[in-house]
Amino acid sequence: MPKASKTEFDVIVWGATGFTGRLVADYLARTQDTHRARWALAGRDRAKLEQVRASLGAAHAELPLVLADARDAASLDALVGRTRVIISTVGPYARHGSELVAACARNGTDYCDLTGEVHWMRRMIDAHHTQARESGARIVHTCGFDSIPSDLGVLMMQEAMRERHGSHLDQVRYYTVKMSGGVSGGTAASMTQMFDELEKDPSLRRVMGNPHALDPEPRRGRPEERDQMGLRYSEELGQWTGPFFMASVNTRVVRRSNALLGYPWGKDFLYSEASAFGRGVKGLLTASGMVAGLGAFFGVASVPALRRQLEKHVLPAPGEGPTPEQREKGYFVVKLLGEGTSQAGARVRLEGKVAAKGDPGYAATSRMLAEAALCLAFDDVKAEGGVLTPASSMGTTLIERLRRAGMTFDVQA
Repeated sequence: MPKASKTEFDVIVWGATGFTGRLVADYLARTQDTHRARWALAGRDRAKLEQVRASLGAAHAELPLVLADARDAASLDALVGRTRVIISTVGPYARHGSELVAACARNGTDYCDLTGEVHWMRRMIDAHHTQARESGARIVHTCGFDSIPSDLGVLMMQEAMRERHGSHLDQVRYYTVKMSGGVSGGTAASMTQMFDELEKDPSLRRVMGNPHALDPEPRRGRPEERDQMGLRYSEELGQWTGPFFMASVNTRVVRRSNALLGYPWGKDFLYSEASAFGRGVKGLLTASGMVAGLGAFFGVASVPALRRQLEKHVLPAPGEGPTPEQREKGYFVVKLLGEGTSQAGARVRLEGKVAAKGDPGYAATSRMLAEAALCLAFDDVKAEGGVLTPASSMGTTLIERLRRAGMTFDVQA
């Protein structure tokens, strides 16, 4: 049930002056569900917050603005004490986000973000899961393109298998079959921050490379759980495939969901992600080019001097991102293929689809993140406190909310 609360606000957007923060604020200003919400914009610069508020139109001219200092614990305690849910869009989270999570865990305030930083999420689990369980704070990372389509997509498939066949799927394979979108400066900064941290602490490679890095008790993964790194031909799709750049995040989140839910899909459940690039010679060439391009990028980014040149001359700066026209033209389509044995003993295959219009990382992500916050604030979610995942906290309730918001979640026999 939604928590009883005497707080001043239902939702606060922290980091509202950043690129994604502005998109989340704009979505909340336009969505009908927010009309019943008491919400506010928060950051450290009042003048910039006023600019964001002005961009939302005359109807929001009196929208409250809240100032806080991300480095001051007392300031953050005061901030989170005023709201039921806080949305954090301030990345890189490993650099800017830890103190806010700590404040939410202390004060029992629900929290959601769009991080894809596995090593940082592991730190937050170790540091705050127990306290968040005690305070009732639901700390929910990865509420954007990483990892809602993956996490809720698998939950959708498993629920369909349970309802139709009385059992669970042994494995689910995720393929990004269509996608168009851009990169913002915030995402670029998170990627380079990750390489900076790896340079300082090479042991982080063991965390990032562990398929079960986010499990309550991390365990060694099996060879078949390793992320796809090269070129493969998928017989079931009839297409050439290559690595999906967010697989190293999404797969860990899905496995944590299975663990937090009590392993309803079995401890041997297999999950993988890849990008599909088409059939025949054209698909082969496209996939080969993508594999080579990703390899070259990560090779360059792993060298400090070259990484600085990427930041200076190639990657967008913080605050920059796709234009409104580019965001509007973006989209993604994900196909999920699952296999399992029915209660009657027959082998079953299911096919699922998750899709959305709008740039995946920005238009679609701002919608997913905002709806996750509204779900925590208003919907009947029974999850207790802790460092959770979208599936283990909001589950099918969030799926239904996102369907109403225009996303596709569909399962075929």
